[in-house]
Amino acid sequence: MADLRRLERSRFFPAETAEAFRRWKALAHGPLRLIADPTTAQRCGLPGCCDAGYFRDHLEAVLHALPKKSARELRALVTTLDDEILRRAKAIQVDNLAAPWWRDQI
Repeated sequence: MADLRRLERSRFFPAETAEAFRRWKALAHGPLRLIADPTTAQRCGLPGCCDAGYFRDHLEAVLHALPKKSARELRALVTTLDDEILRRAKAIQVDNLAAPWWRDQI
């Protein structure tokens, strides 16, 4: 936790990671049909507003910036949410290994 606080003070905003994690967790346990279904998805185009991938991008940036031990602990939590989202959202394809699966699919 101390590593994350230091990182947020120097590179991100305080509590930004907690908010991104909260939003990603809500997506993992909330109604995916409202986001994954292109006929009902509501996106305004502002980063961090309607695009859930923005929050996952933030978590990924933090995972790469944290020291290894702290990153490993956070990655375990994020991976659990990723797995839940992929399990529940049958429409998400993980075919292109060059691009993160959460971009343009959620």
